[in-house]
Amino acid sequence: MEGYIHCQSCGMPLDHPDLLGTEKDGSKSTIYCLYCYRDGEFSRPEMTIEEMQTHVREQLEQTHATKATIEKAQRRLPHLLRWQGVPAIHHCADWH
Repeated sequence: MEGYIHCQSCGMPLDHPDLLGTEKDGSKSTIYCLYCYRDGEFSRPEMTIEEMQTHVREQLEQTHATKATIEKAQRRLPHLLRWQGVPAIHHCADWH
């Protein structure tokens, strides 16, 4: 599978094709997960990075992740493409 190894919105591992979001044409996104991105658009386009950090914390707490894992996931978010304001280049596998 080509593309990023983590969703460039929430940081979730993209380690299975079923986890990939979809483009408008129905093809799989190579950079976003199915929870963040459907039909070529963000599921919650109004979401702020602070809201995403809260969401990530809540999701990881449900899996009984350690505090260190949760903090690492939250610190990663500002480095992801969505939060850096980089336009999505959906099928570019060269952007690793």
